[in-house]
Amino acid sequence: MIKNLSISVSSKEENRGSVEFQIFSFTNKIRRLTSHLELHKKDYLSQRGLRKILGKRQRLLAYLSKKNRAHYKELIGQLSIRETKIR
Repeated sequence: MIKNLSISVSSKEENRGSVEFQIFSFTNKIRRLTSHLELHKKDYLSQRGLRKILGKRQRLLAYLSKKNRAHYKELIGQLSIRETKIR
């Protein structure tokens, strides 16, 4: 799965400021921090950082879902993340 993502994002390397690339990089950071926290359960600063990154990704996903629903559906399918809840 991750090999496919690196291939699909390698074309986006030129546009690191795009919403899709930012969501992709936040997802990688989230996965890395999650595996770190499985080993270090009392690392509260990393937990705080994880919550901040989750919030940033959630806001970017909400923006993308409003602007371009097709790209949003494709991206969450590729990254295998759940769809955000709509309030």
